Amino acid sequence: MSTCNNSIPRPLKFVLAGIPGLESSHGWFSVPFFLIFVITIMGNITIVCIIRIEKSLHEPMFLLLAMLSVVDLCLVSVTVPRMLGIFWMNAKEISFDACLTQMFFIPSFYVMESGILLAMAFDRFVAIWYPLRYVTIFDMKVLVKMALAILARAIAVLTPAPILAKRLESFQTHVIAYSYCAYMAVVMIACGDISDHIVYGLMVIVASVGFDLFFIILSYGLILHAVFRIPSCEARGKALSTCGSHFCVIGLFYSPVVFSVLAQIFGYRMAPHLQIIIDNLYFLVPPMVNPLIYGARTQQIREWVL
Repeated sequence: MSTCNNSIPRPLKFVLAGIPGLESSHGWFSVPFFLIFVITIMGNITIVCIIRIEKSLHEPMFLLLAMLSVVDLCLVSVTVPRMLGIFWMNAKEISFDACLTQMFFIPSFYVMESGILLAMAFDRFVAIWYPLRYVTIFDMKVLVKMALAILARAIAVLTPAPILAKRLESFQTHVIAYSYCAYMAVVMIACGDISDHIVYGLMVIVASVGFDLFFIILSYGLILHAVFRIPSCEARGKALSTCGSHFCVIGLFYSPVVFSVLAQIFGYRMAPHLQIIIDNLYFLVPPMVNPLIYGARTQQIREWVL
């Protein structure tokens, strides 16, 4: 229950604080944010173009990688320009409708990326457990169905967010202590009973990231079980190398989320600015690093880049 003595009606515009407590350093923060944005755009466009041009890469694993790159491009496009506007031009105001739009699209692309990583783990599982039936099990129809399921889940899970936020009538302040319109950041400055909103926020995490991470761990547990039963060391190393890139990307993608959740479970209170910086890492670092990892470890992509 969030009570307010001096509540204000729902404002037409909110003010995004950027990184509270570090306003004087916004100019310095803009440099790595801008570089991350440029590297992400260039890297992911390169990956998409190479996969489109090179016919030998028209396989499920690389088509999933192309999907991942497209989602990464969308994710940074809806987050970084707004952040740079805050850092460079002090453009902190955002209309309520624009806030609702961000509230839906930013986590939607994140949930889609998580779903694609699960699909990639399933692809590796099928390739290692059923190598002779891989082509028949993981054909184009299955890939399209998985893509549609990933999209449908993101829409179904995140559509309630702007609807619930629109029902909030009064607020403690019009300042959102974030660099973008996060659902829980808006909920926490609302007045009245917000328990339903908190339950919904937890359900989103469980139904998306929690679900995906559980099955990714299960898939890799089965993959490792199968790999270490291979008698040949050379064949074992080759099988593991096919999963190396994906394993690095998974670790990078989920580690900030796991760290944040564990910190809250064990009662570790991070400084607000540190929490916001870590939350920004959810959306910025994986899209930048994904094309670098796959580009470095995939021979065909590496040759095209060179």
